[in-house]
Amino acid sequence: MTYQETLDWMFGQLPMYQQKGAAALNAKLDHIISLCNVLDNPEKKFKSIHVAGTNGKGSSSHMLASILQEAGYKVGLYTSPHLKDFRERIKINGKVVGEQFVIDFIEKHQPFFEYHRLSFFEMTVGMAFSYFAEEQVDIAVIEVGLGGRLDSTNIITPEVSLITNIGMDHTQFLGDTLEKIALEKAGIIKPKVPVVISETQPETKMIFNLIAHQLKSDIIFADEEPSMGYATDLLGEYQQKNINGVMATIHQLKSFGVPEEAISMGLKNVVANTGLLGRWQILQQNPLVVCDTAHNKEGLQLVLKQVEKQSYKKLHIVLGFVSDKDVKSVLTLFPKNAHYYFVRPAIPRGMDTNVLEEMAKEQELMGEKYGSVQEGFQKALNNAEAVDMIYVGGSTFVVAEVV
Repeated sequence: MTYQETLDWMFGQLPMYQQKGAAALNAKLDHIISLCNVLDNPEKKFKSIHVAGTNGKGSSSHMLASILQEAGYKVGLYTSPHLKDFRERIKINGKVVGEQFVIDFIEKHQPFFEYHRLSFFEMTVGMAFSYFAEEQVDIAVIEVGLGGRLDSTNIITPEVSLITNIGMDHTQFLGDTLEKIALEKAGIIKPKVPVVISETQPETKMIFNLIAHQLKSDIIFADEEPSMGYATDLLGEYQQKNINGVMATIHQLKSFGVPEEAISMGLKNVVANTGLLGRWQILQQNPLVVCDTAHNKEGLQLVLKQVEKQSYKKLHIVLGFVSDKDVKSVLTLFPKNAHYYFVRPAIPRGMDTNVLEEMAKEQELMGEKYGSVQEGFQKALNNAEAVDMIYVGGSTFVVAEVV
């Protein structure tokens, strides 16, 4: 198979949560355990950091990888979803996995995948673990896909676990309260492995303390520690919360020497070192065009506060969602004095623009609907003056079609 044929098979034959939603989820670890047994348990052949949370886990994972790279280590990085190319999910020192490795891995294990009906995510996790083991990374930063307790990544025993933030997202799978969601995220805490909590929240603190105590794991609430005042190239004031968690995590890596200079340089060069896309990413100036992958209430609250702080004459918002989000409550966050371009991301779960437009009108958000993300984005560019701002967001998949 060619690389494209391999991707077509992966995306087309087997369900993927990002495309199809609940149908893609097995909600158990049996398949990934079986796959890793066949692969000779690659997850046991490298050290790791495990990162979960509702918001901030992607940025935090990239910060950690960047710092460890600056310290001279060979660092694996597994994240999801990708924006442009599947291979963004699996990197070593910022370089994506090779096309040939992806082809060979799928071809070699395709009969096993088909017979056991593995999910897209399970295959990808097995691929990443195999790649990191084969390339003998010093350490890998592993981002949870969904939840924690039953996520396919949750077969590793890391050096330290990091939980960034708990918000109301994926409630159909993780629970309808912050406490229930926190319990699922706390599933990544391992016996006698330290766990860092980036953001103390009254509803979840007791749960994390209880689980950590039961497992005899040290627990650190990062925002209760003294702030070191580090800066990062990831824009947005909300990144400070992520920095707090990242710093506490680095301090728990007892077997890795990380000098002060590596921390400072790592945080300042996250994008260059890791290739991170879509976090308050400035696409151009005059007009200012910014995109961000924030897609739930907690994440969008932070990003929209950042939008408010920008200087512009008129605000244009290119907005689209997936249909299984609580879009009604999210729309209440958006400013009424902006002009909206309602779009649908090009995936089966993309929310119909007629539905989105009606929901938006209920919140007095006025604009027009367009047949594609690119059409709406181009119209915004045509309408905007040099002193205006264009914000693109609502869904990772809207951003993916623009960057």
